[in-house]
Amino acid sequence: MLRSVAVPVIDGLAVFEFGVLGEVFGLDRSYANLPEIDFRVCAVEPGKPVSTQVGLTVMPQFGLEAMDDADVIALPAELLRPDDEYPVELLDALRRASDRGAILLSACSGAFMLGAAGLLDGRPCTTHWRYADELQRRHPTAMVDPDVLFVDDGDLITSAGTAAGIDASLHLVRRELGSAVANVIARNMVVPPQRDGGQRQYIPRPVPEAECDELVDVLAHMNAHLEQQHTVSALAKLAHMSTRTFARRFVAETGVTPMQWLTAQRVLHARLLLETTDASIDEIAASCGFGSATLFRHHFSREVGVAPTAYRKSFACDDEPTRPDADATDSRVAAFV
Repeated sequence: MLRSVAVPVIDGLAVFEFGVLGEVFGLDRSYANLPEIDFRVCAVEPGKPVSTQVGLTVMPQFGLEAMDDADVIALPAELLRPDDEYPVELLDALRRASDRGAILLSACSGAFMLGAAGLLDGRPCTTHWRYADELQRRHPTAMVDPDVLFVDDGDLITSAGTAAGIDASLHLVRRELGSAVANVIARNMVVPPQRDGGQRQYIPRPVPEAECDELVDVLAHMNAHLEQQHTVSALAKLAHMSTRTFARRFVAETGVTPMQWLTAQRVLHARLLLETTDASIDEIAASCGFGSATLFRHHFSREVGVAPTAYRKSFACDDEPTRPDADATDSRVAAFV
């Protein structure tokens, strides 16, 4: 669940990443019928100013005991330091949180605190590409991937630099509270509600903004017509490229094949329909372009990890925070922006 988030801070705090965590988890969005999250900024010495990298200070209200029952421990970036210079009390609190099953979320160099606590050993993870080699050097058994926006390994979510913290935080909201809630937060932040690739979202790859106009038009066309069947040759023709050139350029710019990208967008739209409408599985399968309910269940379960009916049971909204049609448009268009 996602009912409470504790953010431990230390000197050398990075303001942007700290602000991202506050923006996603700490703001009151009751005006949009979103659930309130208990947001706690904590430190070894509560009430003592914590320095930042830009000359400001942050005054934490809580001590580290605020971490002991929080659902999520979110670690912002901070200046790198040797592992033995992280506060021992904080590392112990992180280990306790991990032992009781709390979700650990790091932004950028926040992963180094997890590593210093011994919580990255044998786990897939990431950090800012500039720091990836150093993280791997310090923690040889960690599986550091420098090429992704974030890595979701269940109770451990690590993200790359700066804005990737937004992606990881929204991913966690989507995973725990559903697409509709994540979309409302993303819309208010004026950011895409989801950036990832076509593979299972334990190690999502970025879907970057396409550099060539032809591919931008093709992505827009695919998103606007999810219910239609698309072939690589037809899409290549739309892009005014040969099939081979189109397939190569598409993978180079998005990290996945055209069909993988299309499947991911169809599943994303299906998630929203399951949450915010009472359409049948057959109807959703048809409107999202899967062709049959059997094929829909197969792709949905592979991408999301649960069957469509189980997902609806967990995330269906009685009180929708926003209009379903507006959310559907935003999620389908913003995913490739």
